[in-house]
Amino acid sequence: MLTGKAALVTGAGRGIGKEIALTLAKEGADIALNYNGSKEAAEETAMQIEGIGRKVILLPCNVSDFQACGAMVEQAEKEFGKIDILVNNAGITKDNLLLRMTEEEFNMVLDVNLKGSFYTIRHITKQMLKRRYGRIINLSSISGVIGNVGQANYCASKAGIIGLTKSAARELASRNITVNAIAPGFIDTDMTAVLSDNVKEGILAQIPMRRFGSVKDIAETAAFLASDKAAYITGQVIQVNGGMAM
Repeated sequence: MLTGKAALVTGAGRGIGKEIALTLAKEGADIALNYNGSKEAAEETAMQIEGIGRKVILLPCNVSDFQACGAMVEQAEKEFGKIDILVNNAGITKDNLLLRMTEEEFNMVLDVNLKGSFYTIRHITKQMLKRRYGRIINLSSISGVIGNVGQANYCASKAGIIGLTKSAARELASRNITVNAIAPGFIDTDMTAVLSDNVKEGILAQIPMRRFGSVKDIAETAAFLASDKAAYITGQVIQVNGGMAM
């Protein structure tokens, strides 16, 4: 499905980003794998991609740095000759109640989650426009759709990604570049594993399917949006949440 394509996946050392990178590789894509604070995990992911038989390069970069993002994209394009697919997955949380949240906590989350997504899109679209082809997939969240207590910064960043996605989709559509967002619900990852049983039970009660999603659920959605099967889909927010938000 993605044979001959090259993809840049941010925050791909572990969790959802790792699964997306592996799934795209299984579909035939070579992978430029970005990470920031998880070098060992990223190296392990790279080994798995090589085991699939695909090319992979590791690209350490803090996506909140505009110039560093430019250098990362340039290196990825130099290695593979092009980047067909961009997946903006890198993200952080700094949860706190609104009245206790500091300016630093608010800014840090927006810098990585929202501005980081803009930076990579800003740098990568130049060659996509020239080639008249591209698939851009941004990771939003159910929190960016319905809000969440204690996550004003995270929700703002993920809601912002939805606006960024729709605006970019309108600007780039005429050049055969699609831009879509995935808004996961509660997914089994390291972030949800630390929740108490009482909290998990409360969340499950709000999910009609009565289970957390898996990283595979998100990765398969990303692979579809990255493929030519989704060539006429752009500006959309695909909610993968078991019915929690409809």
